[in-house]
Amino acid sequence: MEKLLYYIWKYKLFPLKPLQTTDGQKLEIIDPGLFNRDAGPDFFNAKVKIGDTVWVGNIEIHEKSSCWYTHGHQHDPHYNNVVLHVAETADRTVVTQDGKTLPQLELKIPPYLQENYQELCRTTDYPRCHRIIPQIDRLTAHSWMNALLYERIAERAQAVTNRLQAAQGDWERAYFCTLARNFGFGINGDAFEEWARHIPLQTVAHHRDDLFQVEAVFMGQAGLLDFDTVPKKYRDEAIDDNYYPRLKREYDYLAHKFSLQPMQPATWKFLRLRPQNFPHVRISQLAQLYYNQTAGFSRLLEAQTIEDIHALLATHATPYWESHYTFGCPSLKNAKRLTPNSLNLLIINTVVPVLYAYGQTHGNDSYCERALRLLEPIKAENNYIVRQWAECGIKVECAADSQALIQLKKAYCDRNYCLHCRFGYEFLKQKTTSNIEQK
Repeated sequence: MEKLLYYIWKYKLFPLKPLQTTDGQKLEIIDPGLFNRDAGPDFFNAKVKIGDTVWVGNIEIHEKSSCWYTHGHQHDPHYNNVVLHVAETADRTVVTQDGKTLPQLELKIPPYLQENYQELCRTTDYPRCHRIIPQIDRLTAHSWMNALLYERIAERAQAVTNRLQAAQGDWERAYFCTLARNFGFGINGDAFEEWARHIPLQTVAHHRDDLFQVEAVFMGQAGLLDFDTVPKKYRDEAIDDNYYPRLKREYDYLAHKFSLQPMQPATWKFLRLRPQNFPHVRISQLAQLYYNQTAGFSRLLEAQTIEDIHALLATHATPYWESHYTFGCPSLKNAKRLTPNSLNLLIINTVVPVLYAYGQTHGNDSYCERALRLLEPIKAENNYIVRQWAECGIKVECAADSQALIQLKKAYCDRNYCLHCRFGYEFLKQKTTSNIEQK
């Protein structure tokens, strides 16, 4: 129940009566302080008035006062600047390492709050707080959605920054790795990012005017030219159609010339994957995109609209893959172009975080603002997360809304962080739950 005590303290959900310490001194909470998720006291820089004296310092909270000793705080000088100890049950006095006896507040959890919290914890429904959603005013919902959107973009931008550091400040490579990851469209995201790290862009640049050589390096570095990766039933066809042997010979030559080492082909996933999402097809599309020289990082920085970016990222399979899904496996001939929906997903997951990270790194807000604006004209993603929240009454109009709801699901609902969620706050503060209509 300590988490619930933290919650009560943070939001000052105190009993409607004058507060006092366990020794009878009048207590006023001026500022509850900042919650600390790391080691040390639970809240930093709080301000409380005890009697006639205002104290500024830290707050430590436990279910029982005796937990102070169970956790060894009496020996830890980091707790010497605690000015108030808070416990649901004050079962003994509390003394710091430097010998001070701390004033204590015995803070009881209101029954309605405990009931609501237990309901959130035990329900298996998703979202757990669905009954309260229709009662939340639009301004509160909009404010929380905005905060969630910024959280998600900041996390994605940090991932780009991490790739930038790994690439020793090379924005072109960081962008290429991010774009490649999202060509995996979820299932093969990790594999595509690993593949991108195996692509020597400076080396490939010397052969950029030869699509066959670009594809040879791209397929070879993916480990997909290993004959064992060709399904047994298609091996004869792969040899007979002559494309696989030519590509393999070209890669072997370039690999020897540039000392290339491919990734492990076992990294790729094919199970429950639609043929148009097979790595061979996606890599051929990336090879075509790289060969066309339209999707470079400098071009991305210049793009202003959704239409501009669609033109940059639009690509199709290379000629052999127009009629194949894997080596030797024929398909009906079509260009296998990226669909408008796929292009929008690349904008959401690649372009937006890359522009945002670039703007943050260079202190240029215009790139950050452009990144956010790009989400507005894109239709909201249609997935089970968005559909479930929409059924609860959340209005979902564009990709900015759907990204916010995905962040809510992954960062809060999945981690049972109801105490840190504004929708959870609205649920918890209800004095009764019986008067909320069942959906």
